[in-house]
Amino acid sequence: MKYLISFLTILSFASIAYGYFGTSEFSQKFIGFGVVGIFLVVFPLFSYHRWKDKNMKDYIINNENLKKMRDNEKR
Repeated sequence: MKYLISFLTILSFASIAYGYFGTSEFSQKFIGFGVVGIFLVVFPLFSYHRWKDKNMKDYIINNENLKKMRDNEKR
Protein backbone atom coordinates (compact mmCIF):
# COMPACT_ATOMS: atom_id res chain seq x y z
CA MET A 1 0.00 0.00 0.00
CA LYS A 2 2.86 2.36 0.85
CA TYR A 3 4.42 1.89 -2.58
CA LEU A 4 1.10 2.40 -4.35
CA ILE A 5 0.52 5.67 -2.50
CA SER A 6 4.06 6.83 -3.29
CA PHE A 7 3.69 5.90 -6.96
CA LEU A 8 0.35 7.70 -7.30
CA THR A 9 1.72 10.78 -5.54
CA ILE A 10 4.71 10.96 -7.88
CA LEU A 11 2.45 10.35 -10.87
CA SER A 12 0.09 13.16 -9.81
CA PHE A 13 2.91 15.64 -9.23
CA ALA A 14 4.50 14.66 -12.54
CA SER A 15 1.19 15.28 -14.29
CA ILE A 16 0.92 18.72 -12.70
CA ALA A 17 4.52 19.56 -13.61
CA TYR A 18 4.01 18.38 -17.19
CA GLY A 19 0.90 20.52 -17.41
CA TYR A 20 2.76 23.62 -16.24
CA PHE A 21 6.00 23.18 -18.13
CA GLY A 22 4.93 21.10 -21.13
CA THR A 23 3.75 22.52 -24.42
CA SER A 24 0.71 20.36 -24.97
CA GLU A 25 -2.76 21.48 -25.96
CA PHE A 26 -4.06 19.35 -23.08
CA SER A 27 -1.86 20.96 -20.42
CA GLN A 28 -4.82 22.17 -18.36
CA LYS A 29 -6.23 18.64 -18.33
CA PHE A 30 -2.91 17.26 -17.05
CA ILE A 31 -2.94 19.81 -14.22
CA GLY A 32 -6.57 18.99 -13.42
CA PHE A 33 -6.04 15.23 -13.42
CA GLY A 34 -2.99 15.68 -11.20
CA VAL A 35 -4.94 17.72 -8.67
CA VAL A 36 -7.87 15.29 -8.75
CA GLY A 37 -5.42 12.42 -8.32
CA ILE A 38 -3.93 13.99 -5.22
CA PHE A 39 -7.13 15.04 -3.51
CA LEU A 40 -9.57 12.31 -4.53
CA VAL A 41 -7.25 9.29 -4.76
CA VAL A 42 -3.97 9.77 -2.90
CA PHE A 43 -5.25 11.62 0.17
CA PRO A 44 -8.05 9.12 0.99
CA LEU A 45 -5.70 6.17 0.43
CA PHE A 46 -3.08 7.78 2.67
CA SER A 47 -5.67 8.52 5.36
CA TYR A 48 -6.97 4.96 5.28
CA HIS A 49 -3.44 3.54 5.38
CA ARG A 50 -2.48 5.64 8.42
CA TRP A 51 -5.71 5.12 10.39
CA LYS A 52 -6.69 1.52 9.60
CA ASP A 53 -5.38 0.01 12.87
CA LYS A 54 -6.30 2.89 15.17
CA ASN A 55 -9.11 2.88 17.69
CA MET A 56 -11.31 5.93 17.18
CA LYS A 57 -12.40 5.92 20.83
CA ASP A 58 -8.88 7.01 21.78
CA TYR A 59 -9.38 10.27 19.88
CA ILE A 60 -12.87 11.17 21.11
CA ILE A 61 -13.05 13.44 24.15
CA ASN A 62 -15.33 11.94 26.77
CA ASN A 63 -15.30 11.85 30.58
CA GLU A 64 -12.89 8.93 30.74
CA ASN A 65 -10.36 10.58 28.43
CA LEU A 66 -10.71 13.90 30.25
CA LYS A 67 -9.81 12.16 33.51
CA LYS A 68 -6.76 10.60 31.86
CA MET A 69 -5.63 13.99 30.54
CA ARG A 70 -6.08 15.63 33.93
CA ASP A 71 -4.10 12.84 35.62
CA ASN A 72 -1.30 13.30 33.07
CA GLU A 73 -1.20 17.04 33.75
CA LYS A 74 -0.78 16.47 37.49
CA ARG A 75 2.33 14.36 36.98
